[in-house]
Amino acid sequence: MSTASPIAEPPPRASGLSTFWRSAVGKKALMAFTGIVLFLFVLVHMLGNLQAFRGAPALDHYAALLRVSPGLLWGIRLVLLAAFLVHAVAGVQLWAARRSARPVAYAQYHPVGSTAASRTMIWSGFLVLGFVVYHLLDLTFGVANPDFREGEVFHNLLASLGRGAAAAFYVVAVAGLGVHMWHGLWSMFQSLGVSTSVFTPGLKRFAIAFAVIVGLGFAAVPLAVLLGVVGG
Repeated sequence: MSTASPIAEPPPRASGLSTFWRSAVGKKALMAFTGIVLFLFVLVHMLGNLQAFRGAPALDHYAALLRVSPGLLWGIRLVLLAAFLVHAVAGVQLWAARRSARPVAYAQYHPVGSTAASRTMIWSGFLVLGFVVYHLLDLTFGVANPDFREGEVFHNLLASLGRGAAAAFYVVAVAGLGVHMWHGLWSMFQSLGVSTSVFTPGLKRFAIAFAVIVGLGFAAVPLAVLLGVVGG
């Protein structure tokens, strides 16, 4: 007596979201959308930091306003954390995919049509990641701050950035942030399909200008503390 062979069941179909994530186009789109969230946060955070030039009352009041609604604050933090993780993981995976596509390096590499910012995105990204971790340990949790006082943001800022090494690291890190944002903004416009022959020159200028403004805006505070302009 012959027995019928069992019919193999087809493998389960991947969900649309899973397929979207696994594709390079999907990762680039997610990086673009999360990049918008992170760029808006960076801009608002920079404007908040600049309150240091108005003295302790202004900066401490700004920080107090952020904590008026703890639920809203933690909601924003969770959104930013999710955006940051998606952005970082997608970026690393895209970089690894490009590396695996050419496992053997060029004998002589002459970049054409790329910028220093685009070629160093992964490294500026790691620099920004390290800076974010240190910044949280320094001015949010206080474990890396030499004289942390809960709720006294201006004092904590002076205690941290009054050290030459810490101020120098902040300046280098925000310079890396500016470089990362320069290419990041331009890539975002391309991924969203906004970049055309008509808009490309203006979008490139906007990306450079925005990155320079943010870099200088963030660097102004540690330099002002170190030179005694703020808190002197």
